[in-house]
Amino acid sequence: MSRTTTDLLYLVTIVTFILALRFLSQPDKARWGNRIGAAGMLLAVAVTFAQDEIVSYWEIVLGMAIGGGFGAVAARRVKMTAMPQMVALFNGVGGGAAALISWAEFHRKAPATGNLKVDISLAIMLSAIIGSISFAGSMVAFAKLQELIQGRPITYPGQQVVNALVLAAALASGIAIAAGAEQQWLMWALLACAALFGVLFVLPIGGADMPVVISLLNAFTGLAAAATGFELENNVLIVSGMLVGASGTLLTLLMSRAMNRSIANVLFGAFGQVSSHAAAAADTDGGTVRSASAEDVAVMLAYANKVVVVPGYGLAVAQAQHDVRQLADLLEEKGVEVSYAIHPVAGRMPGHMNVLLAEANVPYPQLKEMDDANPEFGRTDVVLVVGANDVVNPDARNNQGSPIYGMPILNVDQAQTVVVLKRSMNPGFAGIENPLFYNPKTVMLFGDAKDSITKLIGDVKAL
Repeated sequence: MSRTTTDLLYLVTIVTFILALRFLSQPDKARWGNRIGAAGMLLAVAVTFAQDEIVSYWEIVLGMAIGGGFGAVAARRVKMTAMPQMVALFNGVGGGAAALISWAEFHRKAPATGNLKVDISLAIMLSAIIGSISFAGSMVAFAKLQELIQGRPITYPGQQVVNALVLAAALASGIAIAAGAEQQWLMWALLACAALFGVLFVLPIGGADMPVVISLLNAFTGLAAAATGFELENNVLIVSGMLVGASGTLLTLLMSRAMNRSIANVLFGAFGQVSSHAAAAADTDGGTVRSASAEDVAVMLAYANKVVVVPGYGLAVAQAQHDVRQLADLLEEKGVEVSYAIHPVAGRMPGHMNVLLAEANVPYPQLKEMDDANPEFGRTDVVLVVGANDVVNPDARNNQGSPIYGMPILNVDQAQTVVVLKRSMNPGFAGIENPLFYNPKTVMLFGDAKDSITKLIGDVKAL
């Protein structure tokens, strides 16, 4: 295939990726966005296979069969509760692939005599460093989300100094290689230091802050892929990597703003850390927890004018999204206005609750983002909090001693009545107490969310 034809077909692929992002930004067209993006990637693979430079087709096909088979099976079998872990794992694999390509290109293009061009050398170094950080950091994020290691921040004395030294060692190795010291041991040192920094970078971050971390690591992987495109002189890889990097960066900024945190704090601060003093600082105003039966809650819901559902990670754990939709349909038949309030960092990854509710075919217009939902709580009769904790914690507004102080939340305590569906009084993923549970307006419906909602459905039908 001629170079002109290749570039033209790659241009078509680039256009499909841009269109895919455009469609993915609209929920009613998201399926088409996925299809267009997949078609573009298939075209890119076909064009790549048609190149004369291919050395071994069977090795590529074998790798694609193994990786594609694993990805297809994993994507079909993964539960919605494990979706954040899968995203972290797949994102890490992308970063690791970029790092391995950089190592292979360095090994191929940098013989002992040394003739590596400066631009290619810089691309290799950036891809290796960013890809290794993304791989190692994503693996730690996966381990935290999978609860293979504790979700709480893991800190140690002199943490920021150690992180800075490790990152400096990785950068120094890259600078030395770019300056002409093309030694294999320097490349190994670069990869090792970058991977170590990725581990140390994510360890101090609490599980409740994982949505921001996953978004940031996704941006890293995109940048690593773009740098790999410069190494391979592949335009479609450059553009697709930059699209992922830019969208991931924008999403990280939006998520950080939703948590009222700066990017510097995300990168270098052990945010999400909960001290025993801060955890005990929650102001419950001497209130007591009031529990209610499903029958009592059903009466509240059925005779309300406006009900707002606030979903959280507990909804995903219980796999109760279809039951919530069924309950909402019953209430709407009785003339109740039902909507859903979505916090930007609810769940364990960006857009987790949106995906969960879309799976249950909840009409998208009923999903209200935080800025749109908060003004509505003052005229809401009942708020049904299903598995959410930290994103409705009023200490974020009122308690300067709280580790989440300053984080914008859903102001559910402004409603007439708040019903919280929860298994027990255990704190949320951030590990801090929630004064909302002691508010006189709040009643607790204890038990598995799916079982509780099933009882509510039966009781509402009986009214």
